[in-house]
Amino acid sequence: MTSELSGLDDAQRGLVARWFGEVEVVADLSWGLTSTRVLRLRRADGPDVALKASGPADHHLVREIAAHEEVLAPLVAGGRWPRLLHADRERRVLATAWLDGELVEGTRAERIPDTYRQAGRALADLHALGSRVDGDFEAAADARALAWLDGPHRLAPDVVEQLRRVIRAHEHPPVRVVPTHGDFQPRNWLVDASVVRVIDLGRAEWRPGMTDLARLARQQLAAPGALRDAFVDGYGAPWPDGAAWRRVLVREAVGTAAWAYLVGDAEFEAQGHRMVAQALAADQPDR
Repeated sequence: MTSELSGLDDAQRGLVARWFGEVEVVADLSWGLTSTRVLRLRRADGPDVALKASGPADHHLVREIAAHEEVLAPLVAGGRWPRLLHADRERRVLATAWLDGELVEGTRAERIPDTYRQAGRALADLHALGSRVDGDFEAAADARALAWLDGPHRLAPDVVEQLRRVIRAHEHPPVRVVPTHGDFQPRNWLVDASVVRVIDLGRAEWRPGMTDLARLARQQLAAPGALRDAFVDGYGAPWPDGAAWRRVLVREAVGTAAWAYLVGDAEFEAQGHRMVAQALAADQPDR
């Protein structure tokens, strides 16, 4: 029942009751790393609901609500993206229609080329929803990376100094930005009867499209092969390369290592350290 909504404050529970009446918590899918609660709810008079609620210090849910309200609506009819039901930015609560499927990460689907072909097509659809030129993006992205280095982390001092030199040498040209997912990888994909769907837009923002490939580039698509070829086929554009791509990989590595340390995710932190080493090894003088 609604009273079982542990982790939500009274105002958030009141919203759920107003939106859906009595509900049953079918599953708690929260990661436990942040204040965000992720629940599957069953209601008496409609399909199941994916509910997210966060505390005031967590800005990810506000970004996810903005993505649903301002960008995502043209894609939901295809069934590959969540459909917004209700949202409240002030109280940080988001409700979307439940999408059936099994998480791709750790399953056989993670090793099948068609999974990546479908994911690439879904990402292309998202990126096609708009574009504009941003003259400040590159400088702001480097400022955020340097701020991560100024904060708590476990990167070695000599590595930090090398990262600072690389980042401070970056050029800051105007770039074309599009709606991006921000955490586009198999842990945020579902597969249901061979259909791939995408969830969790907590890092959604207007960025260069190639930023959505950064995590794949250090994991499932780290090397050329059938999986990367399938993704490129679905996405409809070549795999990125060049100075702008290297800038993306450096920033992504720094953010991953520092954020994972901040929330206590040791496995993800180790991945971030590997990403830093890879990004520095790939850095070239023409950056």
